[in-house]
Amino acid sequence: MSIKITATSTCDLPHELLERYQIDLVPLYVSFGGNTYRDGVDASPEDIFRHVEGGGDLPSTAAVNIADYQELFADLSPKYDSVLHITIGSEFSSCYQNALVAAEDFPNVYVVDSKNLTTGQGILAVEAAVAAERGDPIQDIVAMLEEKIGKVDTTFVVDKLDYLAKGGRCSSVVALGANLLKLKPCIVLADGKMTVGKKYRGAFEKVLPDYVREQLAGKNVGLDRVFVVHTRCDPAIPEAICSLAREYGFREVVPAVAGCTISCHCGPNTLGFIFLRK
Repeated sequence: MSIKITATSTCDLPHELLERYQIDLVPLYVSFGGNTYRDGVDASPEDIFRHVEGGGDLPSTAAVNIADYQELFADLSPKYDSVLHITIGSEFSSCYQNALVAAEDFPNVYVVDSKNLTTGQGILAVEAAVAAERGDPIQDIVAMLEEKIGKVDTTFVVDKLDYLAKGGRCSSVVALGANLLKLKPCIVLADGKMTVGKKYRGAFEKVLPDYVREQLAGKNVGLDRVFVVHTRCDPAIPEAICSLAREYGFREVVPAVAGCTISCHCGPNTLGFIFLRK
């Protein structure tokens, strides 16, 4: 039985894992400077940062549309026994709804709402690919994902709130105050929505080890895999967090760079520590 795993580009999986598990990505869209680009195909996070730092407005993002999905499913459906598509959380984008509409014409296409984003979505795609390699039936894989969705532990720390303020997700006054006080908020994803958790105080690279230790404390942590995902951090910062993760006994520590969607909303110097609870 052949099962093809696909996901929206927002899963932020590094190329090595995409190749290893033969996961295909479907790009969202990002618009800036009067043009629209495909996330990770025609535009990169660095393009966004250069645009904003050059005085441009914050880019906007748009979902994969129904026509894109129909084209994708029409291509893959005849080639595989089943096609499984894992989307960014439906609270953040209409990708899930659009994929469902397109999948109505393809009985062997299954769509799962990750209720997550960045490598919190990606970790589910990897779990699905591992199960497919093992030969699990598609119905079992979908059921497994539905069970694991609530166990994805997704948090990240934002260095500065400038991009969140530009996007209207916090006021410019709050952003200015947080920056002056060197507050680094932890964004927590729960039940498919983002909330603000603890606010750390100090230099970005100094607060991150405490953040990681607190995220692991008191949780039934699955040690198979952890993602350390970031937006344009000094390379030494994610390397240090990866080393800390290995000290905790994670068997696979995966550094990843966030794509255009997370970069648009959080800006540079954001780092997430994402794993599955048992």
